[in-house]
Amino acid sequence: MRDILITLIIFGSLPFILKEPAIGALMWVWVSVMNPHTQGWGFATQLPFAYIIALATMLSMLMSRGPRNLPLTPVSLLLLLFVLWMNITTPFALLPGPSWIQWQKVMKIMLMSFVVMMLIRSQRDIVRLVWVLVASIGYYGVKGGVFTIRSGGTERVWGPTATFIGDNNALALALIITIPLMYYLQQGSDKRWLRHGLTCAMVLSALAALGSYSRGALLAIAAMGLFMWIKSGRKVVLGSLLCLLAPLLLAFMPERWGERMDTIHSYQDDSSAQGRLNAWRMAYNLACNRFIGGGFEVSDGAIFAQYAPNPLAVHAAHSIYFQALGEHGFVGLAIYLALGLATWRTASAIIRLARGRAELRWALELATMSQASMVGFAVGGAFLSLLYFDMPYYLMAALIATRILVEQHVRKTQPQTPAARIRQPPSARHLQ
Repeated sequence: MRDILITLIIFGSLPFILKEPAIGALMWVWVSVMNPHTQGWGFATQLPFAYIIALATMLSMLMSRGPRNLPLTPVSLLLLLFVLWMNITTPFALLPGPSWIQWQKVMKIMLMSFVVMMLIRSQRDIVRLVWVLVASIGYYGVKGGVFTIRSGGTERVWGPTATFIGDNNALALALIITIPLMYYLQQGSDKRWLRHGLTCAMVLSALAALGSYSRGALLAIAAMGLFMWIKSGRKVVLGSLLCLLAPLLLAFMPERWGERMDTIHSYQDDSSAQGRLNAWRMAYNLACNRFIGGGFEVSDGAIFAQYAPNPLAVHAAHSIYFQALGEHGFVGLAIYLALGLATWRTASAIIRLARGRAELRWALELATMSQASMVGFAVGGAFLSLLYFDMPYYLMAALIATRILVEQHVRKTQPQTPAARIRQPPSARHLQ
């Protein structure tokens, strides 16, 4: 039954995609982030839904008369530069075979990220994109939260197999990124049942993140929650809610969960933590020795034997930063950090321009909660190999479109002098 439902939704969306390319972008985000085919049991798990959606979206773009060019902003240009640098490092990869396989996967993600940036342009599409992200990850948050309650927190919560979020730690981080977006949608809704539903989804998602037994997730959710409280216009209400829920959620978890979290303080005695430190040192040594890094997929015994302090402890990078460093060198890491900074500054620009304007409140709140998601990803990503996880790139697309709309609105409502028009910000000079 699940397979039939998923198949009907995918193929039923094709006429709408051909009519409106933005729907194709939204369907792609749903398929790539949620991976709904993994929830089936039979034939749907083997069908190339992502390829079908991508093909239909590309065809719709060719037939559409609307704007189809990439907005030229600091974020999109840095992402282009990052992709270009990956294409430079890959031919010189230490492991050509596995590297080219991973290159194909990453380039598909990056191509469709640019497509989403090209197609998401209106406020309606931006909000729909946020809804798709929330629904895609929130499904696993609600499901995982209920599972945690039923198991009493004794069993770990895992994501869909063979996906970016299949690992318990990765799912936890995805949930942490999503919770601020849930809060954004909740604050913007005028329907009581929807607000209550999103509140339940946030609580269950937080419980699922804790139920993953991820220590990095605990640090990330603490950083994200603190940032949300600092930026909230309702500090007393939100602070009271956090102070009420946090002890209840932590008290619900069993003793062995607390014992695992306590290893954060004694990482010297934890084999997993030591393995990550060994992988980080390997990535640093590799980058120092090779200007362009080692290329994709450097978690190999032969490479660790040459660059790691402990050649026998072969681990994945377990860090977006050291993953970028080991695979693409210091240049790749610098570009990636600059991309994160540009995204943060884009959100800050939206907040600055939208503050005090009731008609742009939606943009201000989205930018603020996007920054909360970025804080969670920056902290949690320090312990996970999620450099190519596509959800942050789709959030970049939402911020790019939001900033362009906000700047256009400000220019229309505040007539500029000729000199001011010459000094338009880069995001305003996008291709039409």
